[in-house]
Amino acid sequence: MAAGNTDNDGALGSNEVAAVEKLSRSCDQIRQELAKAIVGQQEVIDQLLICLFSRGHCILEGVPGLAKTRAIRALAQTLSLSFNRIQFTPDLMPSDITGTEIIEENKSTGVRQLRFVNGPIFANVILADEINRTPPKTQAALLEAMQEYQVTAAGFTHRLPQPFFVLATQNPIEQEGTYALPEAQLDRFMFRVLVDYPSEEEELKIINLTTSSPDVALQRIFSADDILDLQEIVRRVPCADHIMRYAMRLARCSRPQLPDSPKFVRDYVSWGAGPRASQYLVIAGKARAILLGRYHVTTEDIQAVAHPVLRHRIVTNFNAEADAITSDGLVDRLLDEVPTSPTPALDAIGAARVLRGPAGGGG
Repeated sequence: MAAGNTDNDGALGSNEVAAVEKLSRSCDQIRQELAKAIVGQQEVIDQLLICLFSRGHCILEGVPGLAKTRAIRALAQTLSLSFNRIQFTPDLMPSDITGTEIIEENKSTGVRQLRFVNGPIFANVILADEINRTPPKTQAALLEAMQEYQVTAAGFTHRLPQPFFVLATQNPIEQEGTYALPEAQLDRFMFRVLVDYPSEEEELKIINLTTSSPDVALQRIFSADDILDLQEIVRRVPCADHIMRYAMRLARCSRPQLPDSPKFVRDYVSWGAGPRASQYLVIAGKARAILLGRYHVTTEDIQAVAHPVLRHRIVTNFNAEADAITSDGLVDRLLDEVPTSPTPALDAIGAARVLRGPAGGGG
């Protein structure tokens, strides 16, 4: 899938418009394929796709038995990606993840030399299962891989396969013997996705699917090269200045240290979202737009991704805990109180400038 150049005014080129149309159609196929193995969880699947095409990483939180592992494995199959699961335990060492060097003897010459053996992190999709079950030293082994897409061992750098997508899971019930991820490491994850219980009808379908049918063969929709091309196209989707400012205001208004932050933020928040949140709001909004077959970002896209982007970046204080105020509740209030545009006139001008269809007309 070759990506075309963008037009001079920032709109997508003809090749890229065709790629967006293909992506939108293919995502419907992906959902249909995943429905063969996963019942419900459509919002979770959509957020995983947004995160993947945004070149981000994701942390999923939910009680055991909600098909988190099954969904991730099925997603990797439909996208023709290699998949490795790493079960995090208290005795897991960093080299167990990244790989280690072994002494190997050449049988013909008798010369011994060190050879690096790849760890399980060398795959396209990594499931870091129960990441909070392992000590911080091992958790930190993921940081370089997530940010730089490489592993360094014995002074040598080893590039990871592309695309590279880390999905970590946490169990919110049992916290004894766990090591909570520090805020700096949580900030590396683009989304924090909450996986909830299925409905009654969905649970009945799950029972029927898992107790009577063998594993189904899933059709492969995309190749790794297709995904890399689409990740580049996502970043070239036009976004009006007023929409970027709206994303920035959502993040800035979550910081209690700023004088113009809302009173409820100063009352209930210890630390707000940093600049990475603003970046992720915009890039996730771009990915959501093209997944829906649009060629521009709207404020609705920013609002739709606000919870998974902000919920793990807003640190509540004791007052919030005492009043049963959660970070999701604070995001709800931010969405209610932060204006989508400084003025209606600016909103109309920005929309007229950016909304472009396949032929360059109004979308």
